[in-house]
Amino acid sequence: MNRIVIRWVIIWIGIFCYGTGRAQDSLPVVHRFSLDDCIAYAIAHELNLQSAKIDARITDAKEKEVTGLALPRVTASGQFQDYLKLPTTLFPDFFSPAVYAILKKENLIPQDKPIPQAGLTPVQFGTQYNLNASLNASQTLFDPSVFVALQARQTILELAQKNVKRTERDLKVSVSKAYYNVWIARKQLQVVKDNIARLEKLLHDTRVMYQNGFAEKLDVDRLQVQLNNLTAQLTEMQNMVTLSDQLLKFQIGMPLQDSLQLTDSLSFDDVKTDLLQDEQVDLHQRIDYQALHTQLKVNEYDLKRYQLAWLPSLSASASYGINAARTSFNFFDHNEPWFKTFYVGMNLSIPLFEGLQKKYRIDQAKLNVEKTQTQLQLLDQSMQLEWQQAKTNLSNYLLNVASQEKNMQLAQEVYEQTIKKYEAGVGSTIEINNAEGDLQQAQLNYYTALYNAMLAKIDYLKAIGKL
Repeated sequence: MNRIVIRWVIIWIGIFCYGTGRAQDSLPVVHRFSLDDCIAYAIAHELNLQSAKIDARITDAKEKEVTGLALPRVTASGQFQDYLKLPTTLFPDFFSPAVYAILKKENLIPQDKPIPQAGLTPVQFGTQYNLNASLNASQTLFDPSVFVALQARQTILELAQKNVKRTERDLKVSVSKAYYNVWIARKQLQVVKDNIARLEKLLHDTRVMYQNGFAEKLDVDRLQVQLNNLTAQLTEMQNMVTLSDQLLKFQIGMPLQDSLQLTDSLSFDDVKTDLLQDEQVDLHQRIDYQALHTQLKVNEYDLKRYQLAWLPSLSASASYGINAARTSFNFFDHNEPWFKTFYVGMNLSIPLFEGLQKKYRIDQAKLNVEKTQTQLQLLDQSMQLEWQQAKTNLSNYLLNVASQEKNMQLAQEVYEQTIKKYEAGVGSTIEINNAEGDLQQAQLNYYTALYNAMLAKIDYLKAIGKL
């Protein structure tokens, strides 16, 4: 009996542990991330960046393949043939006419007997079993296309790495903006919640005053309508926070079911910067310019490859082989002969005429170089314009933040004075409603200005190549 009880206890403990483990596996993971944490997480998990890194690895593998073109090539081959029917050759019959001619000359046959014409006689040559094996080696001694490819290898790898850096830079920009988008949405939500809390308290006090005959029912109704409007606005803000949160998770490659808590805040000190005072900005250090400049080098190597295609190519080769022919399958008989072949040689190829294909390839390569040079000039002008615009926008938004901060402080003072007047019996709910609305709008304007200033700072850092 005790054994049965113990067995059932063990079974229920196992079921409980299994269920607990499954439940824990299904629980969302909670992350407390600063902006730097989000960027680090995105670099490790975001799929577009991972794809760019894979492209760089593919490029590296291709360039290693190019390196192999300059190395020796060694191949081994073998062939066995069993002729169930030996090949037949039609052999001209030269003997019969000659024999008849001699017989006539010696009067051994009648002189009027015609000499037969030479015909074709089927003859079988060869042996039934044939076996051969060979070892072949070749080495490129001079090939312009191979040498140019080896010269361009490091530049192509550099281009692949710069494309990864550019993707990483763009990821930092998008993650930073998404991070502060969540921050502003949550801040706006908190403003609405604070206003609802203030309004609920004011509504409660007004109801008490109405019950005591010191306020009108109209005052209570006005406050109730305003509270209802804020409650509806709260629902909209909560949905906006949810969408912003999901966007940030998507940007950093985080599972959407996980919980993400932001640890960074945002203040005027965070957006203020001394970068605007720096007039020595080298825009050519931007990864965009560096990547396009490296692409120009790649295109120049491509042009060089086609231009040198007119030169001859030279290679060395060698081959060693053995073969045997048998009328019976006795290749393992050491008394039977094997025949060996061995040669070394040089192969020279001189291009003379290929239907003007090389010329048109050179023309295309020249146009690609010219196009990339034009794109570099255009990018240089675009970066200058982007820098000036980003600098102006950041300066304007910083001024706006300072102005909105003062305006918010003033609105707070007005609201507090209006409450005091109302409590002293010399104010009205209309004044309170107006002051409360002005305060909420001033708070929202301030946080929106702070958010826009941070986005402008991000764009400015990107424009000067420091992000």
